[in-house]
Amino acid sequence: MAEPSLPLAGQRVLVTRPEHQAANQIELLRQLGAEPVPLPLLEILSTTAADGADFQQCKACILDLDLYRDVIFVSPNAARIGADWIDDYWPQLPLGVRWVGIGKQTADTLQQLGFDAWHAAGGYDSETLLADPSMQQMDDARVLILRAEGGRDLLAQTLQQRGARVDYAHIYRRGCPEYPPELIQSTIYAQPLSAMLITSGQALRNLLTLCATFNNRLTDTTVIVPSARLAELARSLGFNRIRVASGPDDTSMVNTLLPA
Repeated sequence: MAEPSLPLAGQRVLVTRPEHQAANQIELLRQLGAEPVPLPLLEILSTTAADGADFQQCKACILDLDLYRDVIFVSPNAARIGADWIDDYWPQLPLGVRWVGIGKQTADTLQQLGFDAWHAAGGYDSETLLADPSMQQMDDARVLILRAEGGRDLLAQTLQQRGARVDYAHIYRRGCPEYPPELIQSTIYAQPLSAMLITSGQALRNLLTLCATFNNRLTDTTVIVPSARLAELARSLGFNRIRVASGPDDTSMVNTLLPA
């Protein structure tokens, strides 16, 4: 049982990151006295030969890696899976490529994987990267974006308007995990949740899909999101207790739960 003196004592908090990314968030919550309740809402599925055209497109882009000025990884998952792809085809990293992470968390993941990665200071999203001086004059610059199927198009479209030649490689996709109804019941409804930590729109939609057969709605439960854009989506889906963290990293998300 949590010590009453800890700031989040008595709080039951839903942790929705994929299992391989949740450990740090769970530990931070425990240190503050909360009870973390893991329920991954995204299944991360690497692109394989069975995916046909997407696989061939990824392979072609990775084989041409040395032709790009910038290779942009849109998330820590893109960094992890992209590094595996690159390792398969490039025993040594090509020279002259700038390895770009969208945000510090992604850049840190790349650094841990052996890339001399860079990220635009001051934020963690496409808008922050696009505002950087190095991304303004893009005439004929070749850019590769490593991402999941179905991601935002703002980054590619804006860079193309600035003169860049942009390729996508959909190196993974994000699916909705399957859970038996009794697991959803015991995890979410058996005891009330104090808050839910949600870092993507798809995770939020997956949550509603998984809970669709239950009469008890979650829209009165506090939801912590990392951006105004995701807060607006949550609002449009009926949530009315929304708090916006200063970023998507574990510390920022968990600290948003602390008393003001």
